[in-house]
Amino acid sequence: MSVQTEGTDTAGEPAVRKARVPAPPPGEDRALAGAPSRRAATAPYLLLLPALLATLVLLGWPLVKNGMLSFQNLNPRQLIQHLTEWNGVDNYREVLSGGEFWHVVERSVVFTAVNVVLIMVIGTLIGLLLARLGKKMRLLLMVGLVLAWAMPIIAATTVYQWLFAQRFGVVNWVLDKLGWHSMADHNWLETQLSTFAVVTLLIVWQSIPFVAINLYAATTTIPKELYEAASLDGAGAWQNFTSVTLPFLRPFLYATTFLEVIWVFKSFAQIFAMNEGGPDHLTETLPIYAYVQGVGNQHFGLGAAISFLTIVVLLAITSYYLRMVLKQEEDEL
Repeated sequence: MSVQTEGTDTAGEPAVRKARVPAPPPGEDRALAGAPSRRAATAPYLLLLPALLATLVLLGWPLVKNGMLSFQNLNPRQLIQHLTEWNGVDNYREVLSGGEFWHVVERSVVFTAVNVVLIMVIGTLIGLLLARLGKKMRLLLMVGLVLAWAMPIIAATTVYQWLFAQRFGVVNWVLDKLGWHSMADHNWLETQLSTFAVVTLLIVWQSIPFVAINLYAATTTIPKELYEAASLDGAGAWQNFTSVTLPFLRPFLYATTFLEVIWVFKSFAQIFAMNEGGPDHLTETLPIYAYVQGVGNQHFGLGAAISFLTIVVLLAITSYYLRMVLKQEEDEL
């Protein structure tokens, strides 16, 4: 780069002026500035690509195969002879025209609603309790919650079968000792209501740790200054909860409720292992009903149609919560 001297300044010393470097063309400048921004914009999608591909392979393809199977007449004869018999929408027509399917749908919705309400209420109370306990008691309670959460589903179901066994069951023995002698040999799986009560107790017990621990984690993000300001304004415990705690926890409660609806609605192992949907198919929910019709009765096309309709019912149930979550995000933006 050349240097030129031209004239003198006020001190009598020559003024030094550097030659100007020509600026890049306007189009090239914009291209150089836009390249990093484009890379930054595409980076999240590239990071999500492996998960999306795994989802398409592990979930998308089985869903497509199940949808194709729901339009076929697939029974043992077709399996043995390797036949593919397409019957259009006959499977869906048979399912939707029968009253049994709608009874199962109603039973599944009521069962899900009762479980989710109990899980969210009890889990929220335990989560708030964790936030108020001391370190030692909090650690002890969290260890118990994690152990309950970590227990395998079938193992937990087996434990509850032992607890509520008709003979030598701990629950019947305790009730007998407390004075309810008629409960000494009570069969908890004899009626629809009592069977659902045992299954509900099992599912709620397994689900509470997830809600409680995550809610406690959410309470730790609430600034303490807000509670101090509310206390200076004369707010009590209930006012602190409604004006400070609840607004911060509302997005968490929406998301957790959405997840619990999905988890409870698709519960299969607890109900089937407990009593196989009995007595007299009165505790069958949609996943159990699809399995019994498809695998149990070997009407695989009919079972595929029921499972596909189960997904549709679940999407209809969760659509309300999805709208609330999306509206909450829009309000925050």
